[in-house]
Amino acid sequence: MRTRRQKIIKLLEERDYSVSELAILLDMRGKGSRKVILEDLRTIAGIVKREGKVLLIQPAQCKKCGFVFKPEIKIPGRCPKCRSEWIEEPRFKIEVR
Repeated sequence: MRTRRQKIIKLLEERDYSVSELAILLDMRGKGSRKVILEDLRTIAGIVKREGKVLLIQPAQCKKCGFVFKPEIKIPGRCPKCRSEWIEEPRFKIEVR
């Protein structure tokens, strides 16, 4: 049986996913599920780095004005440019360096 982090690593090696998509695939429902996955992703970034891989981040983007956020392991709540809360989540993928 794999741990949650091992499952996330396996999924991200196959293709890119958002935090919400990972929560659905891992059957994690509830208020804090996205926060737990974000914490896991921060840890996973260090784990895969030691294995010669890299956690790629496609940055979050505002769906209203197109503003592109910094590539970070977090989900922004509001666009600093237009103040919209209509944000496309960042996407994550693991690749060999």
